[in-house]
Amino acid sequence: MDMTLNLYIDYLICSTSYTTATGLSRLTDKAISHDKVTKFLSSKNYTSADLWKIAKPIYESIKLDNSVLIIDDSIEEKPYTDENELMAWHFNHAKGRTVKGINFITSLYENEKGSLPIGFNLIKKTLTIKNAKTGKIQRKSEVSKQQYYRNLIQSAIENTTEFKYILNDIWFASAENMNFIKAINKNFIMPIKSNRKVALSDADKALGIFVGIDSVKPGENILVRIRGVDFPLRFVRQVFKNEDDSTGILYLVSSDIELTNEQITAIYKRRWKVETYHQSLKNNASLAKSPTKIPKTQANHFFASLCAYIRLQSISMLTKYNHFALKTKIYIEALKKAMLELQNLKTSKMLQTDNCVYRLA
Repeated sequence: MDMTLNLYIDYLICSTSYTTATGLSRLTDKAISHDKVTKFLSSKNYTSADLWKIAKPIYESIKLDNSVLIIDDSIEEKPYTDENELMAWHFNHAKGRTVKGINFITSLYENEKGSLPIGFNLIKKTLTIKNAKTGKIQRKSEVSKQQYYRNLIQSAIENTTEFKYILNDIWFASAENMNFIKAINKNFIMPIKSNRKVALSDADKALGIFVGIDSVKPGENILVRIRGVDFPLRFVRQVFKNEDDSTGILYLVSSDIELTNEQITAIYKRRWKVETYHQSLKNNASLAKSPTKIPKTQANHFFASLCAYIRLQSISMLTKYNHFALKTKIYIEALKKAMLELQNLKTSKMLQTDNCVYRLA
């Protein structure tokens, strides 16, 4: 690993404020110059293949046959940063509106030993188009998220990673993606929209008799057929409770029709690990704390944040501390040293008068 990248990763883990080239230079007492850090951030285009080289040793230590591969995207909002092909406007499904920031999609390898990002893509909107309704010029990516989804799975296969199921959210539950996964001899579990039409038998599908998935009665051993998908899917209706005590419903389908309802819901719950990954990446790896201005430096800072997550994960597996506990531990130790330095400064630079007023020695 490049020495500057290695040092920058540690800087991202330890920092509690903005991460800048000047800040890292000062931290090393200028042993590494501001210019060297800037050159590192702008010299190379780090890719998913570079990430795999860093993740692979950790993968080898945690790989298991019953692992899952979770594909998901997220947005790191940067409302005050100038817009460019990477720092663009993206629709945030959680908020129901567009937000400005970096949109990224990750393949996360997960099992009982830990979770590890093994591939990523940044959504770059390099094309400009005119909105037919508003007449405004908008940015668009040359590659769809669905294609990035399939690319990440293909990369995991080419890297011979061992996993049993692919998990994703509702936005990637297209017939094309389902067929792609089946064609590479893998299985998936994913939710589909409540208005998705399904047939309850091959005969119904052939006759074009489809019903809304929300009208299918829940039960064991229910198989459904979806337009454009040439194989049956095991269907499970899962009711869950939200934090506000309201209830929601997931309509889950699995290409592994030998699974029971209980197995399907238990396996799909593992998808939650990607949310924990997103939280840690944003809060513990300084993802949003870089004032970089151009796409290349912004992309390379993102790559370094992914590496910082991997390093935290490696330390977490050794110490049994989670990422947030590790970050707190580092912060507390830094505060202790700051307090000690303050005491030293008070002793060497100041005298205490009888009335407890300090003055310079």
